[in-house]
Amino acid sequence: MEVDLQGSETTTPGRKSQTAVTGSARKVKDNAADWHNLILKWDRLNDEGSTMANKMVNLGFNKSSQKEMQVMMAGQDTSASSNSENAFDNSRELEEECDKLLRVVDKMTRIVSKMEKLVSSEKGIIDLETFQYGTGGRQTPLFQTWPTSQFADVSSELYEAYKQELTLKRAILQELAHTTNPDLSMVYLSCWLYQPYTDDRAKLLLEGLLLETGHRPT
Repeated sequence: MEVDLQGSETTTPGRKSQTAVTGSARKVKDNAADWHNLILKWDRLNDEGSTMANKMVNLGFNKSSQKEMQVMMAGQDTSASSNSENAFDNSRELEEECDKLLRVVDKMTRIVSKMEKLVSSEKGIIDLETFQYGTGGRQTPLFQTWPTSQFADVSSELYEAYKQELTLKRAILQELAHTTNPDLSMVYLSCWLYQPYTDDRAKLLLEGLLLETGHRPT
């Protein structure tokens, strides 16, 4: 059984009981489970944000079309008034979606902060083993084949990938509501959805971590 970040228990394939390992191995195993949970949460937020970003793009297109219509109808008072009301409603809805996307990015920021703490935890384990075993560190692996330093390396690489992805998300958030170029809007939308910095390598790193620590069956 695995305790998630909210304290409820969920089942993870290959997870052993809390008494199966102790000490540094226990901490590394728990950190691996935390990586799994944080990335699952990130992916759910990415899906939510993608829906909001898509709506923002569509609202932006409508806003641009309404502005063009207002210019064309400037001499017709009734049509201009109606279009002005529609533009106001559209702008308000766009602002609401932007606020929702901002809250998603804020949650992603907190996730990346927790990832950074996992990196610090792994480095702390290395420092502890250096103190216990000397500069050569532990001679036998904690689990199957990885030296302890590899857990820190993997955690650092995952963290850097998601930190870069978060920077991209923030940039997209800033630009998306103000972009009137349809092609550029679609580029932003694609970048949000497909996450160029958390590519297949990041997925392989996570799976390798879960396999090594026994969270995935070999």
